[in-house]
Amino acid sequence: MKTTFLSFILAAAQWSVLAGSDAPEDYVAHEWGTFTSVQGADGVLIPWNPLETTKLPKFVYDWSKPGQDRLPAGVLNRGSKSAFVTLQRMETPVIYFYSDTERTIDVTVRFPQGLITEWYPQAHDIGPSAFPPNKLAAALDGLVLQSGAQPRFTIASLFGRKGVPDSRIQWKSIRVLPTSRHADLAAVIPTDTSGIHYFAARETDAAFLRVKTPDKAAEHEKFLFYRGVANFKTPLQITFNSGNETNLFLRNTGTDELKHLFVLAIRQGRGKFIYEDHVASGQHVYAGLKSGEDLLPLGELAARISERMSAALQQEGLYRREADAMVKTWRESWFEEDGLRVLYVLPRAWTDEALPLTVQPRPREVVRVMVGRAEIIAPTTEWQLLKQIVRYSDGDAEERRQAVNRVRQMNLGRFFQPAVQLVLGSHPHREFSQAASELLQAATKNDGDGRTLAAK
Repeated sequence: MKTTFLSFILAAAQWSVLAGSDAPEDYVAHEWGTFTSVQGADGVLIPWNPLETTKLPKFVYDWSKPGQDRLPAGVLNRGSKSAFVTLQRMETPVIYFYSDTERTIDVTVRFPQGLITEWYPQAHDIGPSAFPPNKLAAALDGLVLQSGAQPRFTIASLFGRKGVPDSRIQWKSIRVLPTSRHADLAAVIPTDTSGIHYFAARETDAAFLRVKTPDKAAEHEKFLFYRGVANFKTPLQITFNSGNETNLFLRNTGTDELKHLFVLAIRQGRGKFIYEDHVASGQHVYAGLKSGEDLLPLGELAARISERMSAALQQEGLYRREADAMVKTWRESWFEEDGLRVLYVLPRAWTDEALPLTVQPRPREVVRVMVGRAEIIAPTTEWQLLKQIVRYSDGDAEERRQAVNRVRQMNLGRFFQPAVQLVLGSHPHREFSQAASELLQAATKNDGDGRTLAAK
């Protein structure tokens, strides 16, 4: 009886220790980011490669400068993001932390259906990656093979540093430093003249982060940043009603409710938007953008929709300054570029499945808000582009020059390439494809004053 009672006490104590080790600690993690896709009027996603991505500061890491002697593995190649033609561009996820006391944490983000292409601060592990073998061990392996032996393992495998076999990023031993006690760190976080949109994300009350890596001094930032590409589908499908570009059907193809949908049309410095609160799973809503009515100047339009978007992000759990920082980061791209698009908040369950996040010790609150951007290549855009490709193909030098100018005036920006792909899909002819490729190159070539179509 005494033995049984003692065993019960020991088991209860052990359970208490184990349960306590997983108990949330008194700090908060908040994350926001975006997924951008492109589609035609039929609602089918188009694989795409932007002609020019949103610039990042030079101190941000990528696979051309991964650090720690890493080598890209699997489908990755050095500096390869520009070569990827994918359905999704994952842009600027940032993770903030808030704590009243200093603490040390580990953070891991997995991306099972995608690839992480840029990040900052330096990560302890990122993959898929490998490391070059130890030179001495590799030489010994060579001698073993020359002797005719067939070992079951290599010497290099025993002494070499292990790579990361899957797509993920991990930061270890991050020091979370409350701003109230470490205001001086504002002077040491890195700055750069390029990638100005990156810095808007710092305009929050989040703690400073200190990350140490084996081959570099400590790096400081206000958040963890990463970016990537993927080939999965997002749960919003957009089609037109009887070819009418002002009448859109927004269909939720996912299993969870979609919320805060902004339908936005901009052309030549004027535009309008409408707001839909939600679309239930398996349902659709009609969004009517009446042509020529209630058009606003770009500045007024951007101000109005920025305020509404910030409020929507706060409803999903972001703090006011976080929501404002996200809107400021993307204001120019979301609310000022010509085009037709839908912005919406992706379900939390979708985000957790696409990007599993682990933070240890576990925070008492984790908020993750991802915004989907569905860029739509409208039928009139496709038709105008088709005419210019034909003009370029059949015309003389002057006609070709005019075709290039007309295409530039369409202000397709980084969505020019998928628009061309959409036209080519309807006209699969070798000579036509060659003309389209030449027009694409000519229109994106620097025109002498530093401008290219992709940069507009």
